[in-house]
Amino acid sequence: MDSRPNRALSAALSWLLRNHIWVFLALTVVVFSVASPYFLTVHNIGNILTQGAFIGILAIGMTMVMIDGEIDLSVGAILALASALAIGLQDHMGVWPAICLGLLSGAALGFVNGTLVALSGMHSFVVTLGALIGIRGLVFVYTGENALMVQDFSYTEIPEIYIGPISITAIIFFAMALFFQWVLSSTRHGRETYAVGDNIEAAHGAGINVKRHKIINFTICGTLAAVCGILLSMRLGTAEPNAGKVWELWTIIAVVLGGIRLQGGFGSMWMTIGGVLTLAVLRNGLRLLNTPNYVELMVMGAVLVLALVLDKLLNHGGDER
Repeated sequence: MDSRPNRALSAALSWLLRNHIWVFLALTVVVFSVASPYFLTVHNIGNILTQGAFIGILAIGMTMVMIDGEIDLSVGAILALASALAIGLQDHMGVWPAICLGLLSGAALGFVNGTLVALSGMHSFVVTLGALIGIRGLVFVYTGENALMVQDFSYTEIPEIYIGPISITAIIFFAMALFFQWVLSSTRHGRETYAVGDNIEAAHGAGINVKRHKIINFTICGTLAAVCGILLSMRLGTAEPNAGKVWELWTIIAVVLGGIRLQGGFGSMWMTIGGVLTLAVLRNGLRLLNTPNYVELMVMGAVLVLALVLDKLLNHGGDER
């Protein structure tokens, strides 16, 4: 009996599993294009890319950490602190020094998270959950529970740079995603990221300094959260103490939806880009249809469950191979 049809079917199913996010993205675009005449316009596509870019920048750092087999729940709080410092310190030291200090705060907090995870042996979920609560509290103390308003409005001009319909924020996201995809695919650090997430004992045996490696990736994640916070504060002209609240959940949904395994050792920035764009399309499309907030939350919950099911399927496929 000719086995070629079976092999072709198996290859097609394997391709769908590996590239499911792009199929899902195409389907959501088609559905919302039919449902709303305002969806597939140049202006709205630009909005989707800009809105998705903020979660996307967080997702790049989260991808590095999750391929390592870890997770960072503190990115939303780090975002809020960096944005508060970048605006709050401008009167004391100027715009660019304040921005630099905001970035350094993200790097420092990411370093602390990574160090605690690497040296304590505690799970990153517990460590970064504690960081989320503590950093968010610090933001409320620093801001006095009030939004900080920018005084130098040249600060808000940077996000207004566009190339056609594409904002500088979206360009920064895609540029960073391409850079870190290069890091993952073409550098020693990238190869070690997959090795640590795939089998930490084997990584130790291969001479990889696992503790140092995890600290580096958590530092990257914290720094990118600060970048996101500063860009958000530039766009809004304010720093809210609740900025980025629950964004860590949206980020994890986007990353897992893209196919990054919770167990680590698998994934790419291409998959993360797909997950980010799919999440952005879903949120934008539902809002164009005037969907109530609770329905949007229900849909996103269903999407997260779907992402976890796909994660299981991918893991099962990997086990069989």
